[in-house]
Amino acid sequence: MNATNRTEEATEATSEVDTNLAAVSEVEAGIRDFVRNDIAYLRRPVASPETAPTDTNTDATVSNVNSLIQRVAGPSLAELETLIGELESLRDLLHAEGQRVQREISGYAQLSQAAMKSTRMIADNVSQWKRAADGLRNS
Repeated sequence: MNATNRTEEATEATSEVDTNLAAVSEVEAGIRDFVRNDIAYLRRPVASPETAPTDTNTDATVSNVNSLIQRVAGPSLAELETLIGELESLRDLLHAEGQRVQREISGYAQLSQAAMKSTRMIADNVSQWKRAADGLRNS
């Protein structure tokens, strides 16, 4: 049972990683488009061809920005995923402990009711015996 749970968790973790990689790729594409649009004015023809930026410079800049973002965001995303996994396992543990505490409280309540009933029965029997003893003394 634990092996299947671990296999399911590994599958879920892999799908989460794939989803996160897709999200990172989407963000990178958005940043790439933003940078390209932002520096579009630099691509316009300039008076001297020597000062005009080349396409390879722009692609290199975009590539550098993307690699920088991956280096900065990669460890953070991995740490966040680890944290999310730990929090989910803690949530499951707390849920299980809550259910256990509820079962224990229910058991104690039933035990307390049974003790109260037994105490009442004993008190009633003792009072009957006392009345009977008092009746015998008076006779």
